[in-house]
Amino acid sequence: MRSRGVMKLGRRDLLIASAATLAASTLPGRLAAQEATETHGLSIFGDLKYPADFKQLDFVNPQAPKGGIFSEIKTTIAYNQNFLTFNTLNAYILNGDGAQGMELTFATLMARATDEPDAIYGLAARAVRVSADKLAYTFLLRPEAKFHDGTQLTAHDVVFSLTTLKEKGHPNIQQMLRDLVEAKADDDASVTLRFAEKRARDVPLYAATLPIFSRAYYATKTFDSTSLDIPLGSGAYRVGRFEAGRYNEFERVKNWWGADLPIMRGQLNFDVVRYEYYRDREVAFEGFTGKSYLFREEFTSRIWATRYEFPAMKDGRVKREVLVDETPSGAQGWFINTRRERFQDRRVREALINAFDFEWTNKNLMYGSYNRTHSVFQNSDMMATGKPSAEEMALLEPFRGKVPDDVFGEPYLPPVSDGSGADRVSLRKATQLLNDAGWTIRDGKRRNAKGEQLTLEFLIDEPTFQPHHMPFIKNLGTIGIDATLRVVDAVQFRRRLDDFDFDATVQRFSFSTTPGDSLRTYFSSQAAAIKGSRNLAGMADPAIDMLIEKIIAADTRPELVFAARALDRVIRANRYWVPHWNKASHWIAYWDLYSRPAAKPKYARGVMETWWYDRDKAAKTDRAG
Repeated sequence: MRSRGVMKLGRRDLLIASAATLAASTLPGRLAAQEATETHGLSIFGDLKYPADFKQLDFVNPQAPKGGIFSEIKTTIAYNQNFLTFNTLNAYILNGDGAQGMELTFATLMARATDEPDAIYGLAARAVRVSADKLAYTFLLRPEAKFHDGTQLTAHDVVFSLTTLKEKGHPNIQQMLRDLVEAKADDDASVTLRFAEKRARDVPLYAATLPIFSRAYYATKTFDSTSLDIPLGSGAYRVGRFEAGRYNEFERVKNWWGADLPIMRGQLNFDVVRYEYYRDREVAFEGFTGKSYLFREEFTSRIWATRYEFPAMKDGRVKREVLVDETPSGAQGWFINTRRERFQDRRVREALINAFDFEWTNKNLMYGSYNRTHSVFQNSDMMATGKPSAEEMALLEPFRGKVPDDVFGEPYLPPVSDGSGADRVSLRKATQLLNDAGWTIRDGKRRNAKGEQLTLEFLIDEPTFQPHHMPFIKNLGTIGIDATLRVVDAVQFRRRLDDFDFDATVQRFSFSTTPGDSLRTYFSSQAAAIKGSRNLAGMADPAIDMLIEKIIAADTRPELVFAARALDRVIRANRYWVPHWNKASHWIAYWDLYSRPAAKPKYARGVMETWWYDRDKAAKTDRAG
């Protein structure tokens, strides 16, 4: 099986920058403005698929009808959102458990085209002027952009939003915006964002896709507090009915100002979008079979293989498909908290890896559905293979003697077992590693020279993963490690992860095809000390920090790839996690009420953004039921 969802996050020279600043301050305003390039879209390396006069994205049906309902259990979350519950409609702060889907109610300056690696095009902004040094981005707002109460969306709202998020937003947002030096309203219709000279390539794109809040609305409210008050938005949907912890709905704004813009035409077609919350996957599946919700992405291989024979499936009222996933599958596994002293020795962490029998787990618990994950950039050209290239070696050489020696050879691969569930070779290697690390057997338990026992508690928030833990725990006991599993409620789980109060826990994440500043939130020394960051393992390594900066500073795609492969080698060499599994596809099932374009976008499912409610299919399905 695969973890429920994924955290997904998007995305020069001092003399040149100084000269540009001098020119802007001494030349007449009209001439200085000519130095900026106006564009209808942005991408990290400047390449855009769609021209300025494009009418709609290639993967949509511009004539898709509006109406109907789409409902699902959401499969991706961000910031303080929780898969299992919610207690606040503020999804952009650390406190509370944010409701899913809140991004639907807020407009952004620009929006993604998911058939391109990282391109964004104008939404609330009709265009953007980029300075010659790429340190200043002036967004020109559309006069038709308005909040749901009819008030104008202005540059002052953009400034308020970005400034507030940088100061009071979720720590991951704050970290991503650290290179945003200033947000300034030039007038009501234009806002200039200035960035630090060595800012990450993707920071301007990230800033342009953050929600725009109403400055007037928050004049009488505290932004960084939890609340179930419905916020004033300007997006395609407004918050509708909800019951905290059970479901929340969004209602389509019928006269939304952005509906016919090229970036939005043919998208967001449902009148109601509803998200359901279940604390147990078994109960959640039964809810789908009973039509409590209408679309499901399946993450449990046992259910996919054995449970899709219910009546509605047999008579065709429910459809089941496999969608190709062309995005990097990223990483999933048990991440080991190296902030705790007993896990700071790499040999201890490698011993844990050796005790996990993937081959047995995949065959007996997951119907052979998965491949073993090796890399944090799995299934992409950024994944390290073979010996380092000359380009990778040039990046790694300064750290020789400071990183494990195997960084300079073949990248680390977890052992392949005999599939017995207790491979003697792997367990013998684990035993030797623990002995070498000073954890020897005394009274049947692993103890160090101080007599302290080696224990390990796995922390999860639902019982579905329990079968995958128990054989692992048994093997750990075989080599003398006292391992246990603790299942806690969703709120406690989120708080304990935010506080790094765990030994090991399951994490899944992936990056875009052009990763940038988001790498800092998962792997950097700075993030290791920030409460609520995604650096669960506590990675704090100068080599990793340097390689992240190399990726961020890359001027070309090949430079980025070489630096990412080098980073992958260092992370894998340090054994920060026990790798799980992956598959390059989406398992989906849905009640036959929908139609969709012939092809999905390359870098997304396209669900629910490009689908629409088909009244003819719905009528037929209802009659059949």
